Amino acid sequence: MQNVTDRTRNPFGMRPDCRSFVPGYGDANADFHVVGDRPDIHGGVETGIPFTGEPWSPAFLSALTEGGLLAGIAEGAAPDGTSGTDGTAPATSDEAAPATSNEIAANGGRSDGDAEFEPLRTERTYFSYLHMCVPDGEPTEASYDDMERFFDAELRAIAAHVLLPVGARATAHVLEQYTARAWKTEIDMDALHGEELLGSGWLVLPVKDPAEWAAGDAERLVDALRELRSTDFRRESDLGRFIAGSDPYLVR
Repeated sequence: MQNVTDRTRNPFGMRPDCRSFVPGYGDANADFHVVGDRPDIHGGVETGIPFTGEPWSPAFLSALTEGGLLAGIAEGAAPDGTSGTDGTAPATSDEAAPATSNEIAANGGRSDGDAEFEPLRTERTYFSYLHMCVPDGEPTEASYDDMERFFDAELRAIAAHVLLPVGARATAHVLEQYTARAWKTEIDMDALHGEELLGSGWLVLPVKDPAEWAAGDAERLVDALRELRSTDFRRESDLGRFIAGSDPYLVR
């Protein structure tokens, strides 16, 4: 099944009940789904795009580009994924036009006129957070539980073949909710970084929190992604034998 949407930002129109949020971003027909924690930890508070605008963003985005998950940074965007080298959006002809409610929703609850700029060129990759709302302080467990419905809906709509949880919390959540491995997997991100774990319907490749990367961590992720992409990583079944004709019918 293919999703039909021309939107890169918030393709499913998610609208959590919070003043500002960082919605999903990328290819709705993605093979790879990169899962972060929340905006104040993994970026995007100012840009509205996950994993951007942080000191470690250039190294992280560069590793994803070298590993084949990004096609690069758009012209006019800074290496950290912000809209320009000075952190401002490139000028557009309709920049002064008031944002519509749909544009505000697509832009994470902001009406700053930058919803159309797409600094990251995804390569069958999607980015989203467990907790898409920008929290006021440390969010409670109840807040994470409330945000779970949005994350789970996006994850199942995207139906990527590979989940890449970033950091300990996202890794623990993905292993607990989408695999049968949680009980036998210690959440040691130094050990799990770039290691393939077979889930239940998904292949999981955990990523150490990029704010904690040490020498060699970027290269280790790049090597793991290149190795993974050189294999048949797709989690599909051919049900063509149950229908008329000889064409394959691949489903997740």
